[in-house]
Amino acid sequence: MNPLDALTVTRASLDDWHHVAQWAADEGWNPGSGDTACFHPTDPAGFFLGRIDGRPVSALSIVTYSPRYAFLGYYLVHPELRRQGLGLATWRAAFPHAGDRTVGLDAVPAQRATYERSGFVTAHDTIRYTGRPDRSGAPTAPGVVPVTPAHLDAIAAYDQECFPADRRAFLTRWLTAPGHTAYAHLRDGEIAGYGVIRPARSGQRVGPLFADTEEGAEALLDALVGSVGEDEEVCVDVPEPHRAGHAVVTGRGLKASSHTVRMYTGA
Repeated sequence: MNPLDALTVTRASLDDWHHVAQWAADEGWNPGSGDTACFHPTDPAGFFLGRIDGRPVSALSIVTYSPRYAFLGYYLVHPELRRQGLGLATWRAAFPHAGDRTVGLDAVPAQRATYERSGFVTAHDTIRYTGRPDRSGAPTAPGVVPVTPAHLDAIAAYDQECFPADRRAFLTRWLTAPGHTAYAHLRDGEIAGYGVIRPARSGQRVGPLFADTEEGAEALLDALVGSVGEDEEVCVDVPEPHRAGHAVVTGRGLKASSHTVRMYTGA
């Protein structure tokens, strides 16, 4: 039987998506340990799972953040069933959920041409830096403070200058999730940056880390790294054009380990 004839694509529950997160870990994508619980409630209708005879075989998420913006991820097919059209069939079932929104994604380099055929255009590469950061041993810089509930409104407003949608509900989960550590950089009492570190399948991941200045980013990164064990490996993703960002992470001894391609379709 042609597997396509038996494929059914339906929306995935939170429990379903824990299974998909394990696929992503098996691919070496190193998702955060609690990412599913933070992302799924943002748009529960935006997670899709393909099944054959009840067995999960394919997946795709397309999370809508606003009437204008969505982000696509977890485009996966079980390794034993690739190159049989299951991924494309899952895409065709799920992608209409985006409507006429601009859609972003992070492609593995080998799949860039696949997304170009669907109308996506490359914006930039994103470099993943990995390693055990150098630690200065200095105290936390002045103005860098642990995030508390009193900071949430100001951080959500700041985040809208960095992300193309209001994602306050998501940030509330992201900043307070078990295992997540968040710091804010305050200047004259106003938010001038913030960052989060979280446990991943391997080591710890920093993200996001936004700051008005290179010095602020350094102070935030030092505080985040200082909150985890010295033997922990840390990874940080930096947009390739962002020279100051590369200087911050390489200055702490992290090395480029892989890259993805940020792409968009739409305005």
